[in-house]
Formats: sequence, C-alpha cells, structure tokens
Amino acid sequence: MASQSRQPGIGVGTWAWGNQFLWGYSPERDDERLAATFERCLQRGLLFFDTADSYGTGRFNGRSETLLGQFTAAASAADQARICIATKLAPFPWRLGRQGYRRAFTASRARLQGHLQRVQLHWSTARYAPWQEAPLLDGLADLVREGAVASLGVSNMGPLRLRQVHQRLADQGIALSSLQVQLSLLAPQPIEGGGVAEVCRELGIELIAYSPLALGLLSRSDAQLQQPPTGPRGALFRRLSPRIQPLRAAMAELAQGRPGGLAAVALNWCRAHGAMPIPGLRSPEQVDQTAAALGWELSSAERDHLDAVVLAGDAARMPANPFQSA
Repeated sequence: MASQSRQPGIGVGTWAWGNQFLWGYSPERDDERLAATFERCLQRGLLFFDTADSYGTGRFNGRSETLLGQFTAAASAADQARICIATKLAPFPWRLGRQGYRRAFTASRARLQGHLQRVQLHWSTARYAPWQEAPLLDGLADLVREGAVASLGVSNMGPLRLRQVHQRLADQGIALSSLQVQLSLLAPQPIEGGGVAEVCRELGIELIAYSPLALGLLSRSDAQLQQPPTGPRGALFRRLSPRIQPLRAAMAELAQGRPGGLAAVALNWCRAHGAMPIPGLRSPEQVDQTAAALGWELSSAERDHLDAVVLAGDAARMPANPFQSA
C-alpha cells in the first residue's frame, strides 16, 4: 500500500452553496448550517475550497463566493493563513480580449473579501469559440504576474488542449497549477489511457476531481437510493441506479471495517489515481464522513479491482460536461 504522503488530500466543492435548481438552496434554512460546515472543515483539515463566479442560481448568483468570503473573514488569522480558496471565472460570450476578465475578477475578489489564492478558467471555449480563449488566459496570466493572485488553474480540458495551454503559459513564464475535471467511479475517462491524468503527471499539474461522488449516487445507502431526490438529480438517479449495483457491491466490500463508508471508497479511488477530490459538502456530518477518508488509502490491488469494474464496456457513466474539450 502506498504511503499517505504520496496521495493528494481532499478539498471542498461549493457548487451547492446558493444553487436552487439542483440543490434547493434556501438562505433561511441553509446559511447557518453552511457556516457550521465551513467551521468543521477547518477543524478536520479540509482547507482547499473551490467556488466560481457563476455558482448560485437566479437572485443568488455569486452566493457561493459571498458565503465563502463571509465565513473566511470570520475565521481566525491563523486559520485564514491555512485556507486556499480557488474560484473559476466563466468565459461568457461578452467577456472578450485580454482585459475580458478584469471586472469579473475584481467582483469575485470583493465577494470573497480579498481571500483568493487561485483563479481558474471555468471551461475551455475550444469547441465553439477557440479565438476567445487565448486572450482570456493571457489576461489571467497577467493577474498572476502582477501579484493580484498567487496561482492559475484551468478546468474542463482534455489532454490535447491542456498541453497547448500549458505551453502557452510556460512561454510567458507562468506556471499552470491545476486542472479540474469531472472524475469519479462513474466518470473515469480522465484516467483512461492517454487521458488528462497521465498528462498532469507528466507536466507536474495538480489534478482536481469535481463531482467525485457523482452528485451523491456513490455515497447514498441502498435505502436512500430507493427514495431519489426531486428534480434533475432524481431523474439521473433513477436512470443510473439500476446499472451500478455491481460497482456498489465492490465498493461495499472495500468499505468494510474502514471509516467513511461508500463515500470514502469513492474519494480514495480518486486519490489513488493522483487526483484531489472536492466533494460538495453541506453539513458538518458530511465533513466528518469526508475527513474519515483521509485516515486510510486503497491498495494498488484494490484500486485496480475498481478500475476493472468501472472501465468495463457496459459500465454506467455520468453525463459528460458539454464544455469539456479534447
């Protein structure tokens, strides 16, 4: 079994903080619990927080950043020094040119009350507006060069685009710190041969796995799966649940005698492939379950066993992100 020091830690995704459409967010019901969730994260050593300027639906647009900013500002100076907050800026069609992100970056930093260590391109425009992406990336590189933010990352890029972006930034003397992609036992494409996981290892880029629990499909008990959530998540659960029983059985076997249950198995599979998972956390109880995964690791044989299940030709798959580039 590999030593723990060689595997990535676990971060926190905040997509649900402010999202009514998929997660039914309500400030009156949720904000106090989210504040407690944040505090428990600090207590349990989950210190990387990922957000985006587009997180939060309708009138709650930007709410995820606003909440993170409030919670971080209320933390002690010692805890603030330990936290790393990364936000993603969306390449909306009206954000053009090398200065296209300036206003968005300023707004995000204000919502985060100045607590911002990494800025990320939210998705690649290579598939529909390739001319838009390079100037925006150059503008993000300018922010790092000027000292406005410490590091730069990208999201939703495949191996071809990742190499091109890495080289463009390297030519400017700017390091590409991270790549964030959908990666889970139901979305294993990045670890397949020639995938981005291999490129990240080669180029020294941190790999971040979003949706590592597949919107909750991989962490719910059998009884909970019999009562799927409402809305789009429920439709997805009903479609995929009957097809993932062999995977869940394999996960349950590996979870026996180990803390964290099925969720810990799913998270540690990502870690075993060199990726830092960032599950969405909305309660202190979920934080405790997630932190439990840090206490153990999958052996190489256990990881390979799960690989064989999820890479089979008839394995269930999460929907692909439509903005994922090649």
